[in-house]
Amino acid sequence: MLQFCREAARLCILAAYKTHMTDLPVYTKSQLALRNGQDKPEVWIAYKGLIYDVSRSRLWLKGKHYEHWAGQDLTPELIDAPHDEWVFQNFDAIGRLS
Repeated sequence: MLQFCREAARLCILAAYKTHMTDLPVYTKSQLALRNGQDKPEVWIAYKGLIYDVSRSRLWLKGKHYEHWAGQDLTPELIDAPHDEWVFQNFDAIGRLS
C-alpha cells in the first residue's frame, strides 16, 4: 500500500509539473538571443525546449560560462559538459523555446 501511495504522489507531482510547463510563455530563438547578458541584463539559456534564467548564477556572469554563451539553446553542448542535466534544478524554467 505504501508503494502505491508513493507512486500516486509521484504521478501527481509529475502531472502538476507538466501542466506548469505548458503554461509557460513561448519565446523565439531571436528573443532568447537578446537575453545574453550583454544586450539585455537577463541571462537566459535553453535546454531541451525549456528556457532557464541563470542571471543569478555567478558562473554565468556577463553571459559566459566557460566556453558557452548565454542566449542560445545549449542542448547539444551539454554532452561535453562535466555535469549532467541535474544542474537545471537550481534554476527556474521561465519559458519554452519555439
